[in-house]
Amino acid sequence: MPEGAPSASVSLDRLFELAEVLGAMMARGVAERGLTTARAGLLWALLHGGPMTQRALAARLRVTPRNVTGLLDALQADGLVAREAHPSDRRATLVSLTEKGRTVAAALRGGRNSMAAELFGDMPAEQLEAFQGGLEVVIERLRAMG
Repeated sequence: MPEGAPSASVSLDRLFELAEVLGAMMARGVAERGLTTARAGLLWALLHGGPMTQRALAARLRVTPRNVTGLLDALQADGLVAREAHPSDRRATLVSLTEKGRTVAAALRGGRNSMAAELFGDMPAEQLEAFQGGLEVVIERLRAMG
């Protein structure tokens, strides 16, 4: 590496720091809404994917169907999701957001949008594009590692 160039180790250290800071902020933000990160992730999946089966939710969240059942039990008890028989597959259960669930999920999206504006709103377009490009490479490599 050329002298003075950022080292790969420093870049990885910064990624770990970023993950720690974002994770803490996310946990705090969802806790303020009475959720866990896992429950918020499930609401987010339903907000963006629409109603889906519990199996599809498990695949989307990359968790076991048993894990999804526990999350859904809690979210249903809080009135945020509803389960009903699937219209064309009698073995499946269809999960959807309730009105209250849509309101909570919309508040999560609003928080995300506010944070994005605060972090990136005044960043020059070319700098933001380079940042996004670098992140895409890193994310792709991390997924390939497995």
